[in-house]
Amino acid sequence: MKIAENCQRKIESQVNRPHIMILGIGCVLLRDEGFGVKVIHEIDRRYEFPENVELMDGGVLGVNLLGFISQADRLIVVDAIRNKGKPGDLYRLTGDAIPERIRAKNSLHQVDFLEALTLCHALDRVPETVIIGVEPEDIDTCGIELTPTVRNQINPVIEKVLAELDRLDVTYRKKKGVTTHVSGDTIPGCQN
Repeated sequence: MKIAENCQRKIESQVNRPHIMILGIGCVLLRDEGFGVKVIHEIDRRYEFPENVELMDGGVLGVNLLGFISQADRLIVVDAIRNKGKPGDLYRLTGDAIPERIRAKNSLHQVDFLEALTLCHALDRVPETVIIGVEPEDIDTCGIELTPTVRNQINPVIEKVLAELDRLDVTYRKKKGVTTHVSGDTIPGCQN
Protein backbone atom coordinates (compact mmCIF):
# COMPACT_ATOMS: atom_id res chain seq x y z
CA MET A 1 0.00 0.00 0.00
CA LYS A 2 2.82 2.41 0.86
CA ILE A 3 4.43 1.91 -2.59
CA ALA A 4 1.12 2.73 -4.31
CA GLU A 5 0.75 5.90 -2.22
CA ASN A 6 4.30 7.00 -3.07
CA CYS A 7 3.69 6.37 -6.78
CA GLN A 8 0.43 8.31 -6.62
CA ARG A 9 2.15 11.27 -4.91
CA LYS A 10 4.90 11.25 -7.51
CA ILE A 11 2.39 11.23 -10.39
CA GLU A 12 0.37 14.04 -8.79
CA SER A 13 3.48 16.16 -8.23
CA GLN A 14 4.48 15.77 -11.90
CA VAL A 15 0.97 16.57 -13.14
CA ASN A 16 0.68 19.65 -10.95
CA ARG A 17 4.08 21.11 -11.86
CA PRO A 18 3.89 24.27 -13.96
CA HIS A 19 5.31 24.23 -17.48
CA ILE A 20 8.29 26.57 -17.38
CA MET A 21 9.87 27.83 -20.59
CA ILE A 22 13.27 29.50 -20.70
CA LEU A 23 13.36 31.36 -24.00
CA GLY A 24 16.34 33.03 -25.63
CA ILE A 25 15.54 35.52 -28.37
CA GLY A 26 17.67 37.58 -30.72
CA CYS A 27 19.62 37.48 -33.97
CA VAL A 28 22.99 35.74 -33.62
CA LEU A 29 24.25 37.47 -36.79
CA LEU A 30 24.21 40.96 -35.22
CA ARG A 31 26.80 40.71 -32.44
CA ASP A 32 25.16 41.45 -29.05
CA GLU A 33 21.69 40.98 -30.51
CA GLY A 34 22.33 37.23 -30.27
CA PHE A 35 22.94 37.33 -26.51
CA GLY A 36 19.69 35.62 -25.48
CA VAL A 37 20.17 32.73 -27.88
CA LYS A 38 23.77 32.19 -26.79
CA VAL A 39 22.79 32.21 -23.11
CA ILE A 40 20.11 29.56 -23.71
CA HIS A 41 22.62 27.32 -25.47
CA GLU A 42 25.11 27.78 -22.60
CA ILE A 43 22.43 26.86 -20.05
CA ASP A 44 21.56 23.78 -22.07
CA ARG A 45 25.24 22.80 -22.28
CA ARG A 46 25.75 23.14 -18.52
CA TYR A 47 22.55 22.01 -16.79
CA GLU A 48 19.92 19.27 -16.69
CA PHE A 49 16.32 20.14 -15.89
CA PRO A 50 13.14 18.23 -15.03
CA GLU A 51 10.61 17.49 -17.76
CA ASN A 52 8.44 20.50 -16.92
CA VAL A 53 11.28 22.91 -17.85
CA GLU A 54 11.79 23.60 -21.53
CA LEU A 55 14.67 25.53 -23.09
CA MET A 56 13.93 27.21 -26.40
CA ASP A 57 16.04 29.07 -28.94
CA GLY A 58 13.45 31.54 -30.18
CA GLY A 59 15.84 33.36 -32.50
CA VAL A 60 13.88 36.06 -34.30
CA LEU A 61 10.62 34.12 -34.57
CA GLY A 62 8.64 36.84 -32.78
CA VAL A 63 4.89 36.33 -33.21
CA ASN A 64 5.55 32.80 -34.52
CA LEU A 65 6.40 31.87 -30.93
CA LEU A 66 2.75 32.31 -29.90
CA GLY A 67 1.93 28.60 -30.03
CA PHE A 68 4.91 27.80 -27.85
CA ILE A 69 4.74 30.54 -25.24
CA SER A 70 0.98 30.18 -24.81
CA GLN A 71 1.61 26.64 -23.52
CA ALA A 72 3.88 27.87 -20.73
CA ASP A 73 2.68 28.68 -17.24
CA ARG A 74 5.89 30.59 -16.50
CA LEU A 75 8.12 32.23 -19.08
CA ILE A 76 11.70 33.36 -18.49
CA VAL A 77 13.03 35.31 -21.47
CA VAL A 78 16.68 36.19 -22.06
CA ASP A 79 17.53 38.98 -24.51
CA ALA A 80 19.58 42.08 -25.22
CA ILE A 81 17.55 45.13 -24.15
CA ARG A 82 18.27 48.77 -24.79
CA ASN A 83 17.30 50.49 -21.59
CA LYS A 84 19.41 53.66 -21.79
CA GLY A 85 22.03 52.13 -19.49
CA LYS A 86 25.67 51.42 -20.14
CA PRO A 87 26.74 48.32 -22.08
CA GLY A 88 26.70 45.28 -19.84
CA ASP A 89 24.06 46.56 -17.40
CA LEU A 90 21.67 43.78 -16.38
CA TYR A 91 17.89 44.08 -16.14
CA ARG A 92 15.01 42.08 -14.74
CA LEU A 93 11.67 43.14 -16.18
CA THR A 94 8.22 42.02 -15.09
CA GLY A 95 4.64 43.17 -15.49
CA ASP A 96 4.03 46.57 -17.08
CA ALA A 97 7.76 47.24 -17.49
CA ILE A 98 7.95 44.59 -20.24
CA PRO A 99 6.05 46.33 -23.05
CA GLU A 100 7.52 49.70 -22.10
CA ARG A 101 11.14 48.51 -22.40
CA ILE A 102 10.63 46.25 -25.42
CA ARG A 103 9.13 49.08 -27.46
CA ALA A 104 12.13 51.24 -26.55
CA LYS A 105 14.46 48.81 -28.29
CA ASN A 106 12.96 49.32 -31.76
CA SER A 107 13.92 45.78 -32.70
CA LEU A 108 11.49 44.01 -35.00
CA HIS A 109 11.83 40.65 -33.25
CA GLN A 110 11.08 42.23 -29.88
CA VAL A 111 8.01 44.06 -31.15
CA ASP A 112 6.81 40.76 -32.66
CA PHE A 113 7.54 39.00 -29.37
CA LEU A 114 5.47 41.61 -27.53
CA GLU A 115 2.62 40.99 -30.02
CA ALA A 116 2.86 37.26 -29.29
CA LEU A 117 2.58 37.95 -25.55
CA THR A 118 -0.39 40.25 -26.21
CA LEU A 119 -2.09 37.59 -28.37
CA CYS A 120 -1.78 35.17 -25.46
CA HIS A 121 -4.48 37.31 -23.81
CA ALA A 122 -6.88 36.41 -26.64
CA LEU A 123 -6.18 32.73 -25.97
CA ASP A 124 -6.53 33.32 -22.22
CA ARG A 125 -3.10 31.69 -21.85
CA VAL A 126 -0.79 34.42 -20.60
CA PRO A 127 2.30 33.00 -18.91
CA GLU A 128 3.73 34.79 -15.90
CA THR A 129 6.73 36.42 -17.59
CA VAL A 130 10.13 37.64 -16.48
CA ILE A 131 12.65 39.09 -18.92
CA ILE A 132 16.31 39.03 -17.99
CA GLY A 133 18.35 41.24 -20.25
CA VAL A 134 21.65 42.90 -20.83
CA GLU A 135 22.31 46.36 -22.23
CA PRO A 136 24.00 45.67 -25.60
CA GLU A 137 27.08 47.45 -26.84
CA ASP A 138 26.69 46.67 -30.56
CA ILE A 139 23.57 45.30 -32.27
CA ASP A 140 24.18 46.98 -35.62
CA THR A 141 27.38 45.30 -36.84
CA CYS A 142 27.19 41.98 -38.66
CA GLY A 143 29.19 39.42 -36.75
CA ILE A 144 28.61 36.31 -34.68
CA GLU A 145 30.85 37.28 -31.75
CA LEU A 146 29.51 39.10 -28.73
CA THR A 147 31.36 42.19 -27.61
CA PRO A 148 33.64 41.43 -24.63
CA THR A 149 31.51 43.57 -22.29
CA VAL A 150 28.34 41.63 -23.11
CA ARG A 151 30.06 38.23 -23.30
CA ASN A 152 31.25 38.80 -19.71
CA GLN A 153 27.60 38.97 -18.63
CA ILE A 154 26.71 35.43 -19.77
CA ASN A 155 27.58 33.81 -16.43
CA PRO A 156 25.80 36.47 -14.31
CA VAL A 157 22.69 36.14 -16.49
CA ILE A 158 22.76 32.36 -16.17
CA GLU A 159 22.87 32.86 -12.40
CA LYS A 160 19.82 35.15 -12.65
CA VAL A 161 17.93 32.54 -14.68
CA LEU A 162 18.78 29.89 -12.10
CA ALA A 163 17.62 32.25 -9.33
CA GLU A 164 14.25 32.53 -11.12
CA LEU A 165 14.05 28.73 -11.18
CA ASP A 166 14.94 28.65 -7.47
CA ARG A 167 12.02 31.02 -6.79
CA LEU A 168 9.77 28.50 -8.56
CA ASP A 169 11.20 25.59 -6.52
CA VAL A 170 12.64 23.92 -9.63
CA THR A 171 15.41 21.43 -9.08
CA TYR A 172 18.19 21.29 -11.65
CA ARG A 173 21.70 19.96 -11.67
CA LYS A 174 24.97 20.78 -13.30
CA LYS A 175 26.14 18.33 -15.96
CA LYS A 176 29.32 16.47 -15.06
CA GLY A 177 32.59 17.57 -16.63
CA VAL A 178 31.21 20.81 -18.08
CA THR A 179 33.20 24.03 -17.73
CA THR A 180 31.81 27.54 -17.40
CA HIS A 181 34.24 28.98 -19.97
CA VAL A 182 32.39 30.98 -22.62
CA SER A 183 34.10 31.80 -25.91
CA GLY A 184 31.14 33.74 -27.36
CA ASP A 185 32.51 33.53 -30.90
CA THR A 186 30.39 30.71 -32.34
CA ILE A 187 26.84 30.29 -33.47
CA PRO A 188 25.21 27.54 -31.39
CA GLY A 189 24.91 24.33 -33.38
CA CYS A 190 27.43 25.38 -36.03
CA GLN A 191 31.06 24.35 -36.38
CA ASN A 192 33.75 26.91 -37.04
